[in-house]
Amino acid sequence: MKKDIEIPIAEEVYVAAVNEWDEKHLSKTWYVYLVNNRESAIEGTILVSKGYGEALKTTTMRHGLGDLEAKSFRKVELIQEEVFKLKNEFFLTFFADNKLYEKKFLFNEYQISESNEVAVPVLGIAGVLAN
Repeated sequence: MKKDIEIPIAEEVYVAAVNEWDEKHLSKTWYVYLVNNRESAIEGTILVSKGYGEALKTTTMRHGLGDLEAKSFRKVELIQEEVFKLKNEFFLTFFADNKLYEKKFLFNEYQISESNEVAVPVLGIAGVLAN
């Protein structure tokens, strides 16, 4: 029965966009990170990303990230400035405490900007946190 289904809330996990120096491109580049600020590891982690707007849509990308230890992070993908005008959605699923968790993160249009940077947990640097 539906009343017997427990849907746990994923807390202390974040998706952040960080503008950092890229030696390969010799410029500052935005990268998306998954941050696990939990006291326990998360396992079987999958992050699906896509961008969409009124007339535009990006390819859906699926990232199998495996396990992330407690208080750790993983660089996921480069995000090009051309897609900042779109809504950029990241859908996370993972196992922890023998339960399946999921959470949707969203960067709204033009949200990814240095003017919106805050301190990102665990990373210890400035970035933009997805809603």
